[in-house]
Amino acid sequence: MLVATPSGVTLAPEGGAHQSINTPLIGIAQDKLFYFEPAFVDELAAIMHWGFDYMQQPSGGSIYLRLSSRPVPQPQRLDDTWRRQALRGAYWQREPEQGASLALAYTGAVAPEVESAFAHLSQRYPGMGLLAVPSPDRVYNGWIATEASTEISTGRVSSHISRLLKRLAADAVLVTVLDGAPATLSWLGGVAGHRVRSLGVTHFGQSGEIGDLYRDQGIDGESICNAAHQLME
Repeated sequence: MLVATPSGVTLAPEGGAHQSINTPLIGIAQDKLFYFEPAFVDELAAIMHWGFDYMQQPSGGSIYLRLSSRPVPQPQRLDDTWRRQALRGAYWQREPEQGASLALAYTGAVAPEVESAFAHLSQRYPGMGLLAVPSPDRVYNGWIATEASTEISTGRVSSHISRLLKRLAADAVLVTVLDGAPATLSWLGGVAGHRVRSLGVTHFGQSGEIGDLYRDQGIDGESICNAAHQLME
């Protein structure tokens, strides 16, 4: 189990050498390794508990945790229904109404900015969803494996992410956000044909306050809201 803190520009106060943006893509592409980037402590605890068991299985592999030293407010969970889905890669932190036209999806340390944007946008777009993706790797490879199944044409098999996104309208739009390469979540648009605006970090090495660098990279709350408004026009 590899635990690292190269979470993009979030680590800018520690210097440019601590930043990295392509590690999510490496984590997804590397065989026999599962990449996780939890935003919250309870997610991390569930992932580590699962991971230590997975690594000891004959068909198991390695675990990569891409973390950050940024303090993040923790959610108040009403139950544990999120846990099993989180280990499969994604869960609705705020479940959308059936047929919702907008959802935000995020990974990792940008949780406060995304939650702030969600609170603002939901006043204009009630019923929208907030999708937490603590493992782009698990949810992407689960989708790809299902798509390759010979049973997919019969309708008997559907991927975890397909079932989650089924709550959205066919013409719904998604805004994805993470402190890393935006391509990490851009593939979500291919699951059900939704339009996607993927926000992320395309260059790094600067030093400064997190809020300033998030604004510079377009992953702050205002940028998320602007992206959603543009897609909904």
